Amino acid sequence: MQVERNGSPGQARFLVTEVRVKLTDDPRNKLKAYASVTIDDAFVVRDLKIIDGAKGPFVAMPSRKLADHCKHCHHKNHMRAAFCNQCGGKLDPERAPRDSRGRARLHADLAHPINSTTRIELHKAVVLAYIEEIETQQRAGASYRPKDFDDLDQLNDILDAEYIDELERRQDERERRRRELHVPPAGGGVAQGTG
Repeated sequence: MQVERNGSPGQARFLVTEVRVKLTDDPRNKLKAYASVTIDDAFVVRDLKIIDGAKGPFVAMPSRKLADHCKHCHHKNHMRAAFCNQCGGKLDPERAPRDSRGRARLHADLAHPINSTTRIELHKAVVLAYIEEIETQQRAGASYRPKDFDDLDQLNDILDAEYIDELERRQDERERRRRELHVPPAGGGVAQGTG
């Protein structure tokens, strides 16, 4: 699959040259597939997640769990850890950084689009490849075998329910902000001056 976008004047061209999708095994999971995206036949982004959201599939960028250091032994621990993995000391349960709504930030994106146009194009390319893979699975029936991608087979198939919930909350918040930005001003329109 190849998707090309010629940007606005002054913007670089963004070309998705390949999207590979590996469906997950359990149809009950919200995590439906992993994807690997190649950009301009030169750069690969792995571990994108396709998640079944309230308004259809959405694409979560690759991320890592945030961590901090124990005040006693300076060992690195995940933000959800209640006790240090090294010394066993109790960790402050409120130490995670908070977002604007007061929720703990437990993950950080490793790679992500920096403008909405690129985000939309990447989302379209990945979701289209995901739909094509589902159709391939349905046509093959019982004989379907997931694709064998070396880079995707190394991924952890354990569903992190809290992470998926966090992604859905972020998606809802982005959509809410977009709606607020597109609300017409009070008074029914734009004032026009007299010439």
